[in-house]
Amino acid sequence: MAFDFRDLAAPIVVAPMAGGPSTPELAAAGTDAGGLGFVPAGYLTAPAFAQRLEAARGLTSGPIGANLFVPKPSGAAAADVDAYAARLAGEARRYGTELGEPRYFDEDWSAKLDVLLEIRPAVVSFTFGLPSVAERRRLSDAGITTVATVTTLAEARQAADCGVDVLAAQGPSAGGHRGTFDAAAEPAGQPLEELVSALTSQVGLPVVAAGGLMTAGDVARVRAAGAVAAQLGTAFLCSDEAGSTPVHRAALQGGRFTETVVTKAFSGRYARGLRNRFIDEYETHAPLAYPELHYLTGPLRAAAARAGDPDAVNIWAGTGFAQIRTGPVHAIMALLH
Repeated sequence: MAFDFRDLAAPIVVAPMAGGPSTPELAAAGTDAGGLGFVPAGYLTAPAFAQRLEAARGLTSGPIGANLFVPKPSGAAAADVDAYAARLAGEARRYGTELGEPRYFDEDWSAKLDVLLEIRPAVVSFTFGLPSVAERRRLSDAGITTVATVTTLAEARQAADCGVDVLAAQGPSAGGHRGTFDAAAEPAGQPLEELVSALTSQVGLPVVAAGGLMTAGDVARVRAAGAVAAQLGTAFLCSDEAGSTPVHRAALQGGRFTETVVTKAFSGRYARGLRNRFIDEYETHAPLAYPELHYLTGPLRAAAARAGDPDAVNIWAGTGFAQIRTGPVHAIMALLH
């Protein structure tokens, strides 16, 4: 393993947050503050991912991580997706836009693996599943440390069999998409500290803990449970370097929203965000259809964001969002360890 999380000056990982919040500037700032910053590849073409990864590397002399979504065959029924689209037609009219095309896309998987092998970031993590053993071996042979996001002991054992170097244990309080391998499975509810303890004692790989962590006390707690580092995303959403939209920042800090829920209404995959009108009205009707629903609702969410209306936007956030801080990453990081 070329990179070792135990060598970080600050045992903090700035989580990869696809869709805009994770900028090259955020990743580089996380690394410069003694932790490890990540560049997510999710929803980007391979060339765009390469550009952002190179940009982050150019902003720091330290290590940078990259994150890939693992594509899975979609089990969505076209009729269910069409019925959901019909139900959302009024929302599109409300925001003066049209719904997107509910397509399946493999995220340019092979091309993104080629980007990794060309640029060679220090670390690559995987979400929603695992690479093949052959793909993992190519990355390892290139000197890249591999990390699997897991939500259960069973997933962790699969990851160990794949040969990854590190496990990122995602607890139920995490903001954004659940990293479950099976998109149709109900998200696991095992508390993060229990999951970390189980993985460290039964799998034997280093564990990075993620999910709802916002304070130095949270970081100390998961490290006491055996984690070599803590991964935080929501804690950095309102940092100066984050690419979070104005409507996202305002919703997180405004005091109007008081709880988070796990929903599939926006993307067709379980994810945690602020409970808003859209979730209340459409959660029960949304099929498990990822990434089709992500692309279907994309223009609607973008139009609502432009209008400054958080009620039809996916405001991803962990359960501890009320403790969010503003300011530069180095200042936020200094309060976490």
